[in-house]
Amino acid sequence: MSKVEAFLTPAEEQEIVNAIKIAEKNTSGEIRIHIETSAEKAHYERALEVFYLLKMDATKHANGVLIYVAVHDKKFVIYGDKGINNVVPDNFWNTTKNIMQSHFKQGNFKEGIVAGTLKAGEELKKHFPYLEDDTNELTNEISKG
Repeated sequence: MSKVEAFLTPAEEQEIVNAIKIAEKNTSGEIRIHIETSAEKAHYERALEVFYLLKMDATKHANGVLIYVAVHDKKFVIYGDKGINNVVPDNFWNTTKNIMQSHFKQGNFKEGIVAGTLKAGEELKKHFPYLEDDTNELTNEISKG
């Protein structure tokens, strides 16, 4: 079993998917989680690559968010599309990052991803509130590399 497969149980993965659904009820933003063992390039570059591979740049309001986790490297990246970055301050993702880091440092990975996902939804709500005609543009399933 790979490190990615052993990182979360199926029940933990479902809790994360449920957190994505809850977070997206507050915002028109789209949140995805991608987990892989390690990156052969800089983690930010890899997260950007995954963002485009998952076609997260195709959302109507350019407000997709990727939470990228490299398990073996013990690194993660929160990457928001240009629609988000054009309207938020530079430190916008710091609260989400800090919440995730505090859980990760204690070895609580599922809790960190769930808390980060819910916080991302709260943060996005301020700039991209949920609209009545919103559709779920991206799958809520966790992708793995």
